[in-house]
Amino acid sequence: TTVAELVPLAAIEHNVWDQLLKEYVDRQGMVRYSTWKKNADDVRALDGYLRRLSHSNGEGSRDEKLAFWINAYNAVTIKGILREYPTSSIRNHTARFFGYNIWKNLKLHVGDQAFSLEAIEHEILRKMGEPRIHFAIVCASISCPRLLDEAYVAERIQDQLNNNAREFFADSSKFQYDSARRTFSVSPILNWFGEDFGNSTSGRLKRISDWLPEGAAGAAAARGEGKITFLEYDWGLNDRK
Repeated sequence: TTVAELVPLAAIEHNVWDQLLKEYVDRQGMVRYSTWKKNADDVRALDGYLRRLSHSNGEGSRDEKLAFWINAYNAVTIKGILREYPTSSIRNHTARFFGYNIWKNLKLHVGDQAFSLEAIEHEILRKMGEPRIHFAIVCASISCPRLLDEAYVAERIQDQLNNNAREFFADSSKFQYDSARRTFSVSPILNWFGEDFGNSTSGRLKRISDWLPEGAAGAAAARGEGKITFLEYDWGLNDRK
């Protein structure tokens, strides 16, 4: 693709991705990988969508960038899992020292650059100062946020991000509150990326308070009161068998 052929983010359609998600992802974010892999047309449709993303020059509004790069991250992850399927976990394909690492080696070309999943997450999305991305990008694991069964689109992305954040904290495997001990037990995502939510426990609690279930937990978090512990993380595949 020459630079002259590249188009702004507003010209990139996400409807193919939207249709694939509606077909293969359920309300809980579990993916029918087996059925998808057997459907050659839909495997090709995903490849076509990723090629379409490559034709962007990356220029657009903040909401267009958020929608584009969240969709890109999730679509590349699905592509990587479909290629390895059947598998029990993405961690089977993330070699630490030698060999293939899906997070580092699987690349999406956008314009004249190649982006790994790690680069999309750390170099683009996290630098946008939007912590809700952590409830939207999905590493194909059970303890990840749910994979939304529709594409993110600039026109609705603020609502989509808020809804997914609320769904995340409504899930007892990712969030619990013990009012007697004033303890928030949360997904380790808030440990790994804690600085994206604030530079203190109090700041982080206030930041997430809008997305917590109403009642004692939300009120205590809004005051920044309590301590945080971290739950276990299940790296099992988000596979709807």
